[in-house]
Amino acid sequence: MPDSNFAERSEEQVSGAKVIAQALKTQDVEYVFGIVGIPVTEIAIAAQQLGIKYIGMRNEQAACYAASAIGYLTGRPGVCLVVSGPGLIHALGGMANANLNCWPLLVIGGSPERNQETMGAFQEFPQAVRSSIYGRPGACYVDIPADFVNLQVNVSSIKHVERCMSPPISMAETSAVCTAASVIKNAKQPLLIIGKGAAYAHAEESIQKLVEQYKLPFLPTPMGKGVVPDNHPYCVGAARSRALQFADVIVLFGARLNWILHFGLPPRYQPDVKFIQVDICAEELGNNVKPAVTLLGDINAVTKQELASKKSLPMNYYTVFYHVQEQLPRDCFVVSEGANTMDIGRTVLQNYLPRHRLDAGTFGTMGVGLGFAIAAAMVAKDRSPGQRVICVEGDSAFGFSGMEVETICRYNLPIILLVVNNNGIYQGFDTDTWKEMLKFQDAASVVPPMCLLPNSHYEQVMTAFGGKGYFVQTPEELQKSLRQSLADTAKPSLINIMIEPQATRKTQDFHWLTRSNM
Repeated sequence: MPDSNFAERSEEQVSGAKVIAQALKTQDVEYVFGIVGIPVTEIAIAAQQLGIKYIGMRNEQAACYAASAIGYLTGRPGVCLVVSGPGLIHALGGMANANLNCWPLLVIGGSPERNQETMGAFQEFPQAVRSSIYGRPGACYVDIPADFVNLQVNVSSIKHVERCMSPPISMAETSAVCTAASVIKNAKQPLLIIGKGAAYAHAEESIQKLVEQYKLPFLPTPMGKGVVPDNHPYCVGAARSRALQFADVIVLFGARLNWILHFGLPPRYQPDVKFIQVDICAEELGNNVKPAVTLLGDINAVTKQELASKKSLPMNYYTVFYHVQEQLPRDCFVVSEGANTMDIGRTVLQNYLPRHRLDAGTFGTMGVGLGFAIAAAMVAKDRSPGQRVICVEGDSAFGFSGMEVETICRYNLPIILLVVNNNGIYQGFDTDTWKEMLKFQDAASVVPPMCLLPNSHYEQVMTAFGGKGYFVQTPEELQKSLRQSLADTAKPSLINIMIEPQATRKTQDFHWLTRSNM
């Protein structure tokens, strides 16, 4: 009898789609985002049968953004499932965004059939996951030929592989740690800059101890916010320009000297400022500016090494964010994108927890907001039921992925979308000015390129799919609608917040980053 059972099992057939799904399951993949089609539909179905959640999106670009955000939030790569050709091309924006943000991502695409006799290619999944999470995280693409998906093979012929181990923890050289400690000790005006690399490394506890033990002022980058709470007494976010300009020693924890930090160059910084770089990626050390000390290793481990040794109408951006901040739950996810909306929002909307802020990131990508929000909502739903996701969008940014509202409603994700609407990109015009312009010529001839249709009712996109929509123009209306949205945990909401069309950010000490002839 045992011989008979063995023979039956040896002859049991299994499809390539199921083998792929099992390979993903083995690698602790929990979420797959995508748009199905030949030949990847069977993979999505097989993944669901194994308990992997599949979220069908409306555009591969948004799907890839969502999958990449899963990688940042969980530390294991999210998966984007696409068809070949245009499907893969649409996903390239998300792959580039993941690489620039250093977020692990696995993109699986179908391709035309080719002759294959074995299932050996499925052993590549552990290597793909390893490539996406080891060293500097990023995107990895796995191509699945169509005949692999539908191929039937004997179960006994499949070589099963184990889950890829978590990345090894590396520490900096002891001599470099001692040198860094000495430089910090002798600094007159030290400053820590906390990047999203510190958030990804789960270094919040050790960095907060470092801040408090040595009484070090710190400045978080946009997605480094929350590693140490924004309301900490040593946070100098409100004096960002001054802090950068007058610091004599700056310690970079997982933060890169790119455009977000003005490349580390004068006039934003002192010409003789000393940089101490802490990063997992050797290639990043010494980029743009020669550092005084380099600490190559896991940020959490290296930090532990260091320890061892007004109301107005129409409203403006600041009025809106003041009233939003008053009601935001301390543990909520904040997703933000837009021009002034994101820039001003990051200075006002506070984070208290790491990995709870997602925005356009290093690549400055518009269109990521709703995909990121969907990913955060899925993670919150599974891991912290009741935790809210607040997605703050400029009206222009909302247009990039607004139809993902249907996805939000289809999966009944109680996301709160705040569309800060100034009728344009950076600035727009009110209804009266718009009508006056159209008296002279058609819109294509006279309407400035940055202008959008005034008073657009974006909230109706939400109500069209069964969610709740609010059109607000006053602080009282904003307070009431946000309070109602937070109280309703069963449905998503969109609050369309009208502000002064010519509202802008406060005057900056250094204009080069945002200057324009407009």
